[in-house]
Amino acid sequence: MEILDDKIHVWIDSAKYVKAIPAIYILYNRNKEVIYIGESQNLQNTFTKYVDTDFEGDSCKQKTHSYQREFVENPEERKKILLEDFKTEHGKLPSCNQE
Repeated sequence: MEILDDKIHVWIDSAKYVKAIPAIYILYNRNKEVIYIGESQNLQNTFTKYVDTDFEGDSCKQKTHSYQREFVENPEERKKILLEDFKTEHGKLPSCNQE
């Protein structure tokens, strides 16, 4: 299920080449299921850290196979809206957003 208009990118092939600007991002597993909706003030730094540290040992996010991203002025607000919409549609949050 694609959430954003952006095409789905293969994770390791392009994650280090995103722009260093504010964005929201969606992580997908191999089955193209949404596993995480995130936000960042600097997407390049966030993705580089994820690649270099294998998601900081987060076993849930380590299932990432692909992603989408959307560059936005206010990523926190956009993430909040996407999470609310996802929960309304699916009755729960993406697996890696649940705590």
